[in-house]
Amino acid sequence: VQLQASGGGLVQAGGSLRLSCAASGRTLSGYVMGWFRQAPGKERDYVARITRYGMYTFYSDSVKGRFTISRDNAKNTVFLQMNSLKPEDTAVYYCAAADKSTSTSSEYHSWGQGTQVTVSS
Repeated sequence: VQLQASGGGLVQAGGSLRLSCAASGRTLSGYVMGWFRQAPGKERDYVARITRYGMYTFYSDSVKGRFTISRDNAKNTVFLQMNSLKPEDTAVYYCAAADKSTSTSSEYHSWGQGTQVTVSS
């Protein structure tokens, strides 16, 4: 499956952004979908994941209560709604597909190209 992330940008602290991840090549419903992020000089960190039909969602402690992951399998798209953004949320955000529900990045086999999110203080 090919993934294309979009929706990043520059926003002030406290603001919101909605990221999208469009899939092509395979139907998205066959995969658990995750979002990860990587800040400059840091490792790629897990952000959130959603099971195949959206029944379950999981979040890292750092974004719980502020971010919401969702999916529209009919449109082959996954979303990440980010509210109450903080400067420490600044990173390149990646969407990824896995065959099982996991927060481990190495178990995701398909990755989008990333979209930059910058939060100013």
